Amino acid sequence: MTSQVSSPAEQADGTDGADAAVVGEQRKPDGTKDVRRLDRVIIRFAGDSGDGMQLTGDRFTSETASFGNDLSTLPNFPAEIRAPAGTLPGVSSFQLHFADHDILTPGDAPNVLVAMNPAALKANIGDVPRGAEIIVNTDEFTKRAMQKVGYAASPLEDGSLDGYQIHPVPLTTLTVEALKDFDLTRKEAERSKNMFALGLLSWMYHRPTEGTEKFLKSKFAKKPDIAAANIAAFRAGWNFGETTEDFAVSYEVAPAAKAFPVGTYRNISGNLALSYGLVTASRQADLPLFLGSYPITPASDILHELSKHKNFGVRTFQAEDEIAGIGAALGAAFGGSLAVTTTSGPGVALKSETIGLAVSLELPLLVIDIQRGGPSTGLPTKTEQADLLQAMFGRNGEAPVPIVAPRTPADCFDAALEAARIALVYRTPVMLLSDGYLANGSEPWRIPELDELPDLTVQFAQGPNHTLEDGSEVFWPYKRDPQTLARPWAVPGTPGLEHRIGGIEKQDGTGNISYDPANHDFMVRTRQAKIDGIDVPDVEVDDPHEARTLVLGWGSTYGPITAAVRRLRAAGEPIAQAHLRHLNPFPKNLGAVLKAYDKVVIPEMNLGQLATLIRARYLVDAHSYNQVNGMPFKAEQLASALKEAIDG
Repeated sequence: MTSQVSSPAEQADGTDGADAAVVGEQRKPDGTKDVRRLDRVIIRFAGDSGDGMQLTGDRFTSETASFGNDLSTLPNFPAEIRAPAGTLPGVSSFQLHFADHDILTPGDAPNVLVAMNPAALKANIGDVPRGAEIIVNTDEFTKRAMQKVGYAASPLEDGSLDGYQIHPVPLTTLTVEALKDFDLTRKEAERSKNMFALGLLSWMYHRPTEGTEKFLKSKFAKKPDIAAANIAAFRAGWNFGETTEDFAVSYEVAPAAKAFPVGTYRNISGNLALSYGLVTASRQADLPLFLGSYPITPASDILHELSKHKNFGVRTFQAEDEIAGIGAALGAAFGGSLAVTTTSGPGVALKSETIGLAVSLELPLLVIDIQRGGPSTGLPTKTEQADLLQAMFGRNGEAPVPIVAPRTPADCFDAALEAARIALVYRTPVMLLSDGYLANGSEPWRIPELDELPDLTVQFAQGPNHTLEDGSEVFWPYKRDPQTLARPWAVPGTPGLEHRIGGIEKQDGTGNISYDPANHDFMVRTRQAKIDGIDVPDVEVDDPHEARTLVLGWGSTYGPITAAVRRLRAAGEPIAQAHLRHLNPFPKNLGAVLKAYDKVVIPEMNLGQLATLIRARYLVDAHSYNQVNGMPFKAEQLASALKEAIDG
């Protein structure tokens, strides 16, 4: 979905993730139901992994984006393809935070919970604040279903939910009744209950409906009866909200007209933004794009998306394993393509030897790691940022690799372009560290104009580049650019540019095999100097009040950290913020920035990996604040920790 925004950007009010505030109230012309205007809402859809909660959340998100709200999402689902129905491990949820102003996180706690069964209620009730609305599918609250998750008595009747606004709705029964005229079995009709719930929530929050109906017609184009049934269920949910006595109020959240610069926007997930960034980089470099990949959660969506874009010169290869995937990609780099391989943490371990080969061959290669919970298979569908030290050091020998990390889902587009720039200019493999939170989360993205995109044009070697003592001209594959230390990129088949490749150490200049100790020392130091000399922007510091405490982050912690900083500043607390995109090499001014503050706090979704690097490199007593529970930080949680750091 795209929408036009034509107002200037405006700083948010520091309430990102806090409780929604009522900003107005009015009655419909006929006086039937109140309409309350809110500045933001956090909704969580929860049910079995087969209940379609991800689809429901995605459709609500798309309509919210088309309406013009700022938004941030948090899908959360089991790793199993079909987790056990009605169990706590089988619960799938989708949280959406949307607002009339600039926001940064999916929100700390939902204002509205839609619970499709007892397991969904029990798994999520701990996150729901008192006074929030809970819409419950009462049809699923059978004795057996409640016992399965440990409810001795119905929570709808025992008073345990008295502090909430409960809306008991027989979603399954209402859906089946709405579809009674369709030639469907009861089981088939029940599958549309998520569309009924979507229709009800769309009525409650005045979401557009045309896009969802168009989507359903397209998704079930080969099954028009199923499409019609889902549309009927969706409309029935809307009509139920309009007519039932239980929902006396609906809500409006105005478009975030002041939150964005002028431009055309669409909703985008991190993996989709990364895919578009890779295609754009290949076009800006005028190189074919090659992806060699083995499917792995949560990186597989990049393979799925890029396979759709053959018209842009994209070639995708689904390999038999991780090693074959990167091997094919490195071969494509040798052949003159913008080469990419995608994976997650376990796959990086398998690719490490070939990454080292790419360091030795000094060829451009993008290694995209969508981090997830580890170690080993770990938590395939949960987020973590614990691969930083693996990216920095996870190869044998001295094999330095640049590291780039996006900070938001939309920023994955720009991070892909930046990683491609470094790889192409400096002839090196580059690690791009995204994570599951960014990959699956979404937010509005301003579609860039063509003249805003960087020029990534590459000059291939065309002929001899060195003159021997006897006057003959030859091609030296390791003769370096004096500014970047990059070696020439010679496409195979170019007459006169024949040269050796392989993993054994090269002689400086000629590229011949060399076991000479002095040459090896020189080559190791030169490869390191090339990475150290990469031109990266200085880190920017946001410090409006001359604070003494700096919070430093990287990757997907940007949203929660910034939301926490806004809260503290709104409460009068001085705190500075800086966020790293480039983790190897670090920005040249980082040392001076760190030493300008009395305290440096580094929140990470690991046990302190960036903090370890900062302490070692700059001898700064950085304080770690860590979380490794598979979920992103909450703004309130971080704000409390940072307040303690300021006061301590």
